Order: sequence, then C-alpha cells, then structure tokens
Amino acid sequence: MHRSVASNPLIVNAARQACVICETRAGLKTPPATYVHGIPPWRRIAVWPLAVLVRLWWRTIRVIAPEEDFRVVRLRGEPTLFIFWHNRLFLAAEFARRYRGGHPIYGLISASRDGAWLSAMFSMLGVRPVRGSSSRLGREAVTELVEALEAGCDVAVTPDGPRGPCYEMKPGALIVARRARARVVLAGFDFEASWRLSSWDGFHIPRPFSTVHMRFVEAASNDIDDSADAARELGRQLRELNPDRKPPPVRRKG
Repeated sequence: MHRSVASNPLIVNAARQACVICETRAGLKTPPATYVHGIPPWRRIAVWPLAVLVRLWWRTIRVIAPEEDFRVVRLRGEPTLFIFWHNRLFLAAEFARRYRGGHPIYGLISASRDGAWLSAMFSMLGVRPVRGSSSRLGREAVTELVEALEAGCDVAVTPDGPRGPCYEMKPGALIVARRARARVVLAGFDFEASWRLSSWDGFHIPRPFSTVHMRFVEAASNDIDDSADAARELGRQLRELNPDRKPPPVRRKG
C-alpha cells in the first residue's frame, strides 16, 4: 500500500521550506542572493588582538539590572530571539557569555565588506555569524536563523541594522520569530558614560570602569507577527528600554 504524499516527511519538509522561502521573500522584499564578502585567514589573525582587548574592556564594565530581568534572560529550556539596537552591539557577545551560560548564540551580520571584519570579530567572541541583511541575502539569512532557533540555539538581531534608519524596527526579526515560534526578548542597554561614534547610528562604546543598566523584557506573544503595526509597537518598547544620555556627534558631510 502506497504512502500518501501528505504523509511523506521528505515531501512535507520540502513543501514547508518552499513556503518559508516564498513568505520570507514577500515579507522582506529582498533581491536575489548576492555575494557574501569575506576576509582571508591571515587577516583574521589581525583581529585577534582587538578581540582580546574587547574581552579585557568588558571585565571593567559594571552591569546593573532588576532581578526579574535577570530571570528573563537566564530562563533556559527554550531558544530565545534577542532584539536590540545596532548601536548597542559592543556588549552583545558579553551579555550572552555572562547570562546565557555558554548557550550557543547566532548573530545576524551584514554580508558587506565591513560585515566580514565584524563577523571575524564576533566569531572570536563566541557569536556564530549568519551573513545577511534586509538589503542583501535576507531570505537566506532568515531561513538560517529559523533553523538555528529550531535546533535549540539563541539568535540575536539588530532590527535597525546594518544601515538604518537608527531606531527604526524592520520586520526581519519578527519574521524569524513567527517562523520559528520563538520566545522574543527585548534588550536594553543604558550607558552611564560612553563615547559615541559619528556613524549613522551614533554607536555606543562604554567607557572603561563605567556602569551599564541592562533591561530584558519578554515581548507579549500577541505582538509576535510581522505586521507593520507590530513592528512599530515593538520598536517603541525597544526605544524606551534604550535611553540615550548623550547625543551622537554631528556627522559632517564629505
């Protein structure tokens, strides 16, 4: 007796993957796959001293957070999608190391040349890079992040990266959360003292021996869809968790 098509796991899985790719393509509206920039192995060696410096820098930072927020971030048993703004990336790998206890975590990093260096850095800091963005390789990146969550790993996404506008949430993170049916945690980093770069996002670098107030808030399950309204609401909540005590420097036009 022949098995029905619907009961064949290979066909069902192939159909599911096709649906994910089609829905992601429509949601992100990204062009076909393009080239992922990389750097040769010998150049990765040049990143190693900087990674060591960053680790030593982290050791000087004092972290304060409400106890209930620590319980949210330390909750085990299910993979978590962490969402935070692009200009808070400096502490991304450190909070995962301190509060997720070595739990595997993947991070979305641009497929650009700058992203290649950032990817090498985060690899040395314990974050497994997934290359892509809303403007390049978005469909492939979403599929890989969904697979990571379904495998039990954590994922970190900056919804306004890699080019901005700053503090404007794009739907990619919510598409990943809905596809994987993952728990979503909004992360806040309030720097008492930091330098800010004259980049598009006013990137924060906390001063050595300064204090950072962290917040970790689990998003309501009814907010996890990829609609424009849901993205605006989660963006509003994320902005409230990430106050800027110091404005970014004025960027000069070239």
